[in-house]
Amino acid sequence: MIIFKRHFKIYAVISLLIFILVLCILYKLPVKNSLSELKPNQLRIHYIDVGQGDAALIQINNKNLLIDSGPDKKAYLYLRKLGIKTLDYVIITHPHEDHIGGLNYIIKNINTKTYYLPNVISSSESFKNVLQSLRSKNFNVSTGKAGIKIDLDKNLSLLMLSPVNNLYTEINHYSIVLKLNFMETSFLFCGDSEIINEEEILSKGYNIDSDIIKIAHHGSNSSTSENFLNEVSPKVAVISVGKDNEYGHPHKETLLKLKNKNIQLFRTDLQGTIVLESDGYKILRRK
Repeated sequence: MIIFKRHFKIYAVISLLIFILVLCILYKLPVKNSLSELKPNQLRIHYIDVGQGDAALIQINNKNLLIDSGPDKKAYLYLRKLGIKTLDYVIITHPHEDHIGGLNYIIKNINTKTYYLPNVISSSESFKNVLQSLRSKNFNVSTGKAGIKIDLDKNLSLLMLSPVNNLYTEINHYSIVLKLNFMETSFLFCGDSEIINEEEILSKGYNIDSDIIKIAHHGSNSSTSENFLNEVSPKVAVISVGKDNEYGHPHKETLLKLKNKNIQLFRTDLQGTIVLESDGYKILRRK
C-alpha cells in the first residue's frame, strides 16, 4: 500500500509537470527580456550587428546615446525591440552609407535631443536624404570635432578626440573618435578613422588607454597601427563587420596584431550583437 502511494505521488508530479509544459506551449508564457532592465549607475554598451556597417548604443541611468546607424533599418529595429523612444544623442562619425544608411528610420520614428555630425559633406543620396529629414524635424544638429565633451551622465565622461581639422581629403579622415570613461573602466570608439587620425590623436597627447576598443574601419589594414594599439593597450577589441563582405574585412594584418598582443576579440559577423556591461569597476559580456 505504501509502495502504491509512492508511485501515485510520482505519477501526480509527472502529470502536473506535463500539464504545465503544455500550458507554456499553448499560451506562450512571456519571456522576460533581461536587456530591458538596467540597474542604477550601470553602463551597458550594445555593439549592434548591422552587417557591413557600424552602430553602437550606450545606455546609463535612462539615458541613451547612439553612435552611427548602420546601412539599413537593422539598428532602428534593434532600438525598437528594446523599447527605446528617445535618444539623448546621436553621433554620426562620418557620412558613409554603412554608417548613415539607417538614420532616416531613426530621425522619423525616434525623438532625438541632439545630433552630432563632422564638418564634411557627401554627394550620396543617403546623406542628402538625412539632411532633408533633419531640417524637416528641426532637430538640434551640432558639429563634432576634437575637444567636444558630451554630458550624458555625472559618472561618465565622453570626449571627442578627432577630427582635429577640416582639411582632410578623405571622408573617413573626418571620423569622430570618442573616448568614454566610466569610473575605472574605459571604452574607445574609432569610427572609420585611419592611421593619419591615429597619429594626430597621439601627437595631441590624449590619454587613450582603454579597456575596450571598437576597432576602426571594420578591421581594415588602413587603421590600427602598432603605435596606436600600444597606447590604447586594450584587453578586448570589437570589430563590427559583415559576414563574407566584399572588402575582405577584417584584414589579416589587423587580426594578427590583436592576436600577437593577446587581445580578446569579438566580431559581429561571428557572434552577432555584442553587449558589454560595467559597474564602473569591472566589465562583463552579457550573453
